[in-house]
Amino acid sequence: MRLLATGAKDDPVVPAVSRVKGLKLQIRVEPRKRLLDRFCGFCILGVLNLKITVKRKNKIVAQVRLPIAFNAASNTHETKIPFGESVQQDVRAIRERDPAATSDVEVMLLYSGLHATLAHRAAHALQMKGHRFTARFVSQSARMLTGVEIHPGAKIGKGLFIDHGTGVVIGETTEIGDNCTIYQGVTLGGTGKDVGKRHPTLGNNVMVGAGAKVLGPVKIGDNVKIAAGAVVLQDIPDNCTAVGIPARIVRRGNMKIADLDQIHIPDPVSQELCRLQHRIELLEMAQNKMKNGDDQNETV
Repeated sequence: MRLLATGAKDDPVVPAVSRVKGLKLQIRVEPRKRLLDRFCGFCILGVLNLKITVKRKNKIVAQVRLPIAFNAASNTHETKIPFGESVQQDVRAIRERDPAATSDVEVMLLYSGLHATLAHRAAHALQMKGHRFTARFVSQSARMLTGVEIHPGAKIGKGLFIDHGTGVVIGETTEIGDNCTIYQGVTLGGTGKDVGKRHPTLGNNVMVGAGAKVLGPVKIGDNVKIAAGAVVLQDIPDNCTAVGIPARIVRRGNMKIADLDQIHIPDPVSQELCRLQHRIELLEMAQNKMKNGDDQNETV
């Protein structure tokens, strides 16, 4: 029997015919007559129609249609909310944070970051119900369509905005709070040395700049700004701004941080070099004073 991917035998959706030679199993999303009906069925009603076909020598042996209904979750706290409400929150978040968004229809139909988020909510619901193979099938299909790879096991809160989206990777044990913003090229991944919980945990209202990498089971606090290109390897407390490789905290405060200017940002390496240069100048002045004093004593 040929399967679409390895590990399919462990999925409850896959029938017991997986041990019979010569059979071919196909799992695909059931098409609808109109694209709008298909989109609404998936995104608004929270229904994913799967068509499972078993073939032998290109002849259909069995065929099953499996409608799967699911709820979205604010996964940070695993609080169930209606899927339609979750879509509205995601669309509203994009409209508030992206000045290029002109209408809800434009956001729903043309924003790949939203499509990736919606597909993840479906995949995560399938994962929680034990349909691991089908969940990975949905997530990998979304990756091919949107360029965003989110593991079905990741827990994502409401109001996530993935801007542009290309190259974004979110690992299996990642947890993302509410109202976070992630730009293109961001990796929320592991270091390869941890087991169990091996991916980051992001708090609420976190902004991760383009190309930034957050690696390992680190904790990022609420209202944190991570500059473009930064590599975060340690925990960052609430209300901080981190930049550089490795990332260093350059701003800290009890109040919510204003929007980060990703061009005119402080350079911690340059600041450290300036401090070292100032220290060297002080030492040279002290050395010159000591040398002048010795010369005067020799003259006397």
